[in-house]
Amino acid sequence: MTDAQLITDGARPAVRLERQLPDPPKVVWQAITQREQLKSWFPCDVIVDGGVWQVGAAITFRFPSDVIDMTLSGEVLAVDEPNLLSFTWGEETLRFELTEHEGGTRLVLVDELPPGAAARNAAGWDECLDRLVGVTPAPDAWKSRFAVYSAAFESALGPQEGPPADYKG
Repeated sequence: MTDAQLITDGARPAVRLERQLPDPPKVVWQAITQREQLKSWFPCDVIVDGGVWQVGAAITFRFPSDVIDMTLSGEVLAVDEPNLLSFTWGEETLRFELTEHEGGTRLVLVDELPPGAAARNAAGWDECLDRLVGVTPAPDAWKSRFAVYSAAFESALGPQEGPPADYKG
């Protein structure tokens, strides 16, 4: 687990996670923008209107029905290939920053979100980014991560919400 950092100096709270990947930014860019590659690590199917990541493009996020019956919508906010991708994800804003570092890529994910979702999302993104770098999370890893983040974030943000009521995972 790589500890998520809580950011509280903006208009909304955010969690920041960082990972080192051995591949150059151009390769990592494909992993965060190509639908088939996203399926291996992102929590849902990502469908960009017209198949092109461009500012203003609509995005549909379909979660697997065996996990939760939910579809979110979003919009591409910023694209600077292969350095920056930002988009809305339901009521959240995700920002992926890629920088060349030690022959590979430093990936920084910042998730701007509602206060009560910080621990849940930090734990979830930890697992997703682990999968992106090729690490398979333990079956109950999310629960222990959520407990750690809840304890760490509650004093700054208030009570932390677990999975949605209709979550089947």
